[in-house]
Amino acid sequence: MDNKRINVIVGHYGSGKTEFAVNFAIQLKKKFKKVYIVDLDIVNPYFRTNDVKKQLGQMGIDVIASEFASSNVDVPALPSEIFRVFCDSEAACVFDVGGDDDGAVALGRYKQYFDKENYDMFFVINTFRPLSSTAEDILSLISDIEASSRLKVTGLINNSNIAHLTTDNDVLKGQEIIKTVSQKVGIDIVYTSGLEEVIKKIPREYISKPFYINRYLMLDF
Repeated sequence: MDNKRINVIVGHYGSGKTEFAVNFAIQLKKKFKKVYIVDLDIVNPYFRTNDVKKQLGQMGIDVIASEFASSNVDVPALPSEIFRVFCDSEAACVFDVGGDDDGAVALGRYKQYFDKENYDMFFVINTFRPLSSTAEDILSLISDIEASSRLKVTGLINNSNIAHLTTDNDVLKGQEIIKTVSQKVGIDIVYTSGLEEVIKKIPREYISKPFYINRYLMLDF
């Protein structure tokens, strides 16, 4: 699929959405001269895009985050620099959004700007997490995030994993669950993501487009 200029990454806690968002921003840098990544995960103080701000900056990717990001201060303050990404029509942007209702509500503050853009909103799913292990759970999460953000999910990401224990069969099990979700909501699975050595073991006809993850954050994705 063609990459859009504006991309929103959502997902429940533990889905690996932040790791995916970082990797996706790095991929966008190959196509766009300027790339921003906006840390809108204002609720969870751990494992944030802002944690790798220096490393991303060395790659030419600007991180926009609250001044309280990566601290233990829980203040839902959003930086005014976010408006810059909507004004810079030559740049691409990835929004890393908290997976609960509060994060989605924060995203919804900018609905009028998203409505003017041809954006993608990707929902990252790890079927090995307790609250996203069944099709019913995932459908409920999608509904809640869409209602809170007032934006529509445009693509599903299979990021099913058990950290370093992940096998190709684990990814395939997740793919089958997410296929059921895809059929019910009419939203395509646009990427199957994971470590390259795992994803490459799976015949291409069984998965959606592979997206290889490199680890930048010190967490299980």
